[in-house]
Amino acid sequence: MTSPAHPTNTTAARPHVPGTAPLAEATRQRLGAALALVSGERMTATVAALASDPFAGRRVGGAGGAAARVWLAQRLEEAGATVSFEPFAVPFVPEMYTPPTVRWHDGTTVRHLAFGRDVAVHLASAELPLVRQGELAVAGAGDPVGRWLVVPAGMTLFDAYGHAHGALGLLIGRGVDADGWHYTMLAGPNPGPLPILTLDTATHHAVHGTAQAGTGWLAGNTPIRRLDVTATNLHGTWPATAPHVTATDTEGEMQLLLTAHYDGVGDHPGLRQPAAADNGSGVAVVLEAARVLAEHLPANVHLSVALLDGEEAGALGSAHHAAQLRHAGVQPLVINVDGAGHLNQAAAVEAGGPAHGLLAALDQAGRYTGLPLVAGPVASDNRRYAAAGLAAVGIGAGMAGYHSPADTADRVETATLTAVAQLVVTTGLLVTTDSATLSS
Repeated sequence: MTSPAHPTNTTAARPHVPGTAPLAEATRQRLGAALALVSGERMTATVAALASDPFAGRRVGGAGGAAARVWLAQRLEEAGATVSFEPFAVPFVPEMYTPPTVRWHDGTTVRHLAFGRDVAVHLASAELPLVRQGELAVAGAGDPVGRWLVVPAGMTLFDAYGHAHGALGLLIGRGVDADGWHYTMLAGPNPGPLPILTLDTATHHAVHGTAQAGTGWLAGNTPIRRLDVTATNLHGTWPATAPHVTATDTEGEMQLLLTAHYDGVGDHPGLRQPAAADNGSGVAVVLEAARVLAEHLPANVHLSVALLDGEEAGALGSAHHAAQLRHAGVQPLVINVDGAGHLNQAAAVEAGGPAHGLLAALDQAGRYTGLPLVAGPVASDNRRYAAAGLAAVGIGAGMAGYHSPADTADRVETATLTAVAQLVVTTGLLVTTDSATLSS
């Protein structure tokens, strides 16, 4: 991908870049008019709303996610879309129903470990609602019965199970992010036979030393359960046509689909996880780009938006939607935005499926808007659409602090939102109006 020296958010005509197909004058005029409508302030307000307390981190199947969905549906309707909802089942979603209580005695003093910073519950943990206290030991060294076992660095969880018959639970070391928070996940291994706590690296090292000395104990619980929930994708279409069309209905039309997941990992009890950059920022960009494109796309272009649920549980919303599109024989060009919080020199782009033309338009759009692009992993919903045989690109820009309380709205940059929205708008217009771009 191309890498201009500095991104820009201006909308004046750009000079032609050698090695690319020149844009038609009518296309330049259309782009200028469209990009002038992109509002960074409106996107910033959208991110702030999605990251607010009432939406509670927007966990799949939760009340916060449902409230966010209603709010987003209203925003789509205000932009002139016909809105529909598509529920689907998501089994076995992990949920912390109360903060774990964990105390560690090093032989001299008792230390209470802070949930989210010093300690968290591993996804493979069995449920242990009540606090259990036991001596410390090292997995693979000594009698495990009735003890909390410290798993040495480098030992796999599978091997630790082999040394843990009769143990109270396992203690595994795990790094924290730059802000000192444990990383929350919903997609991962099924629960195993034992409670498992993760300790930050420094705490794990200290507890390991205590266990080796045979002088301390630990008391803790793992209040985690698994729920079968209902997730819901949110669809908007322009103009007012049926949201789930067939190939016959759209013969002669080009299909452009903008997607972003609106779910987050959700709040823990007593621990806010706002999910601003991941992926309130992506949702804000898609809403803004769709609002602008709806007014400027050619009449033969069918524009739709899918705000997806269940991404944090394994990209299940996009898997559900992609299967629907494939069954109906509909083949849209898909642009997925998974984060637009902070540009670290360039936006990452991942293409999949038959995306050569779409990628050419995206590359040209990056040159035109001055946004640096780099090929890189965007492990999100775009991969589900690509796996279904659709032309799909994923765009990601900055995810610092994601899946933790550090993912706050104040960290999402208005300039980044604007730059990525302009990139999406320009790509959408180029791929649908300027055939010369596709051969650049």
